[in-house]
Amino acid sequence: MEQALREIDKEADRIVREIGIPPSPAILTRLLKQTREDEPDYDEAAKLISADVGLSGAMLKTVNSAFFGLRTKATSIKQALQLLGLRNAVEIITGLLLRQSFPVGDNAAMDDFWQTSSGIASVCAQLARPLGIGNRDEVYTFALFRDCGIALLLVKFPGYANFMKASHPDSGSAITAAEIEKFGIDHASLGARLARSWLLPEGTTAGIQHHHDIAQLQSGSVAREACRLVALALAAEWIYTRHNVGPKCPEWSRGGDFALNTLNISTEDLLAAAKTIDH
Repeated sequence: MEQALREIDKEADRIVREIGIPPSPAILTRLLKQTREDEPDYDEAAKLISADVGLSGAMLKTVNSAFFGLRTKATSIKQALQLLGLRNAVEIITGLLLRQSFPVGDNAAMDDFWQTSSGIASVCAQLARPLGIGNRDEVYTFALFRDCGIALLLVKFPGYANFMKASHPDSGSAITAAEIEKFGIDHASLGARLARSWLLPEGTTAGIQHHHDIAQLQSGSVAREACRLVALALAAEWIYTRHNVGPKCPEWSRGGDFALNTLNISTEDLLAAAKTIDH
């Protein structure tokens, strides 16, 4: 068994090398260095971000959006950093840089993927406060990165978009099992590797790795922080799907009980929280 697992891991490493994990952007490395300083240089951080017109515009649009609920609208990058705090701002920037790494172009499947991921991330951030779960900016970043391995698979395999349409998660098995069978690797493992290479927190990385593995999450072997992130994102996905797609959310049928138990809430509590969401 162990030998078989090693062989699978070796094959996954080969596929990862072929796909190519986008390297951590230099700007992220420099901003993370600032967050580790006792007295971060907000002027230097603002200068770094402002040098990228697309990134700075996307950041201001994001932090001024309804789901962040800032009482004062940020009119400059430095003001945004001061309102959010540098560490929280870097969480948001990390997600924006992820999107920049996978441009949509004329790829309709990639566009649909980012629309859904961004929508779920928005709901996730808004749920954090009423449910008292985690830091709003941290859970937003986690929800954006949770399925980022899908973006990698869309880039590498032209047939992956059709595979997603044809897959039937209602069967009760996770989509990751079908991905391994067809492509030799799954999006959760790919996403965790990307998160690790970008120096995301270990709880975020573990959550990405195991977000489809409900049995593993329930076993107690995964850190509680990771379990809570997965549960919150799953609750956000359920709300987003009900509002934008329809009443059926296949992942909720597999992991809904886990999510409710982990968040220590009832379905009624979640429905009440959903009424506060700005879609």
